[in-house]
Amino acid sequence: MNKLKKTLALVATLAISATAFVGCGDSSSSSSSSSSSESSAESSSADSSSADSSDASSDESSDSGEFTYSGSLKTGGDKMTVLTWTPDDLDVMLPMWEKAAGVDKSQVNVVNFSVGGGEASANYDQYFLGGKDLDMFMVEADWALKYINDNEATAPLTDLGFKEEDFAGQYAYTMEIGKSTDGVIKGVSWQAAPGGWCYRTDLADTYLGVKSPEDMQAKVSDWDKFQATAKEVYDASGKKTALTTTLGGIWQAFAANRTQAWVVDGALAIDDSCSQFIKLSKNMMDNGYVTKLNQWTDEWKAAGQTDDTMGYFVSTWGFGVSILETAAGGEGGKTYGKWNVCQGPTPYYWGGTWMCVSPKTDNADLAASFINYMTVDEASMKEYALAKPDYVNNMNVMQSIVDEGSNKNALLGGQDQFAVLHESAKAINLNGLITPYDATIKQAFMDAVNDYCNGKTDSEEACIDAFKNKVAESVTDITVD
Repeated sequence: MNKLKKTLALVATLAISATAFVGCGDSSSSSSSSSSSESSAESSSADSSSADSSDASSDESSDSGEFTYSGSLKTGGDKMTVLTWTPDDLDVMLPMWEKAAGVDKSQVNVVNFSVGGGEASANYDQYFLGGKDLDMFMVEADWALKYINDNEATAPLTDLGFKEEDFAGQYAYTMEIGKSTDGVIKGVSWQAAPGGWCYRTDLADTYLGVKSPEDMQAKVSDWDKFQATAKEVYDASGKKTALTTTLGGIWQAFAANRTQAWVVDGALAIDDSCSQFIKLSKNMMDNGYVTKLNQWTDEWKAAGQTDDTMGYFVSTWGFGVSILETAAGGEGGKTYGKWNVCQGPTPYYWGGTWMCVSPKTDNADLAASFINYMTVDEASMKEYALAKPDYVNNMNVMQSIVDEGSNKNALLGGQDQFAVLHESAKAINLNGLITPYDATIKQAFMDAVNDYCNGKTDSEEACIDAFKNKVAESVTDITVD
């Protein structure tokens, strides 16, 4: 038994002794095994994932997760219950941590709702109302503050024994997303999600004479050049190839670079960037520089195997089956290995997942151990980064991987996407730009822009008016002029 297992066993024993003096009516001091009949999956991982990931954890690295719990929240519960909308990351993370920590997988209960990230919040709310066992839950950037600002939903990580300096190696923007509006750290992410622009190397050579990612970056280094290059590709291809696939992808890069928050002094803020994006979108759509495909559809994913498009905006998590690998047709597919990535017009992030802990947890020692393993301990983070692979939220770890040249992505013809994304991640600045309304407002804006580009509204002014009206209907506690 390694040191962490001994420590957790001791903590659990002490906690059980302590809770013997707690009144039976205190439901937060007890734990159920939380039936997952309402979820589409319940397990810490599939057996095959557990075996594969455990094999990736060497005996030498298994001690890297040694950790002593020093928090004030309750311990000694039956199972650690974790809510998520997809187990894709947890299926790798949990087995690695379980092995390092000496935790049996039967001690972990994953409630997976199998929905899109944006739909998770409604499922969580229903689960919370049921008063069921809950220790940890995952949130996305655009709606994280809904829970991080709610002291009934999330506990400060200081209550688990963490200090802000424990997360000093993380990318600054990820820490901003995990803080409440009064600056308390209540969410932490194991991953950073900087994005780049991925393009077909064969089409780039044919239509642009581009031979390297550096050459391509010079062609798309700002939005004016991006549009000019889109025209060049469209004309050279005989008007059959768009530079990129969706306005939604462009929006992810564009939206991450607003210099003003969406809500300022309680009022909707519409700055010059909104007008700039509307004009860019209209130009791209009207001239065939972007396809008319809807994001996340099968047709959108398959477009990478045709000559309809040259590229996709892709974040760290999108290099797998969620975007680029599927777009290439999978390993051995039609365009697999014929992709490269460059930064594109601007550094940006897209998505990412933050871990939050319920103040009613009764497995705080396990939750803290997992958080430490995935977000503080650099040895385990590096192991996970290369095993998944995933872009972990630690500048030192990612710099070491880039310096070693240990990540060569066959999908990208051997290019290391981490080397490109690492530079982008360091340039992202969200200080003061996060609001609780971001998910709703961003979607309302994108809907209005799509309607304008598809002819449902007839002017930029009408587009802005439609956006305002939608925000006024859906966000009732701010002023919309």
